[in-house]
Amino acid sequence: MSIGQPTGSVTVTIAAPPEQVWDLVTDVTRIGEFSPETFEGKWTRGSTGPEVGAHFAGHVKRNGVGPTYWSPCKVTVCDPPGGDGPAVFEFSVGTDSVQLNNWGYRIEPDGAGGSRVTEYFRLEAALPMRVYWLLLGWARGKTNEKGMRTTLERMKAVLEK
Repeated sequence: MSIGQPTGSVTVTIAAPPEQVWDLVTDVTRIGEFSPETFEGKWTRGSTGPEVGAHFAGHVKRNGVGPTYWSPCKVTVCDPPGGDGPAVFEFSVGTDSVQLNNWGYRIEPDGAGGSRVTEYFRLEAALPMRVYWLLLGWARGKTNEKGMRTTLERMKAVLEK
């Protein structure tokens, strides 16, 4: 987490090939198995899988205690493994007209048959979000990083079975 920047990330090495990691992180219906805040997810608006423009919603229990709400999301980057760079699955959170933040996963081969997996977030650069980050971002950033580490470690446990 950066104090001045509304971003953060966590990286974990997983002993599974990028294709297996990709299949797991892009299946939004399984997020409830891994995330400490988002306890279920579903594809919406006729979307059935990961592709740019696909819509889904995450059922969130903020900070693991509440309030509870559905967050609308839209896939903004969907580059599977096998290309020139890392695989990237990224989505925005918010409405069609107002995006609040972006979350994503970057998956790279680790050179030993496994993957380096980075989960990250980036708040939108709008003034209200920057003010929020300056006032409360340090606390939320720590919560986000703890949650990302928990999510990735839980994914690792499933993928390394």
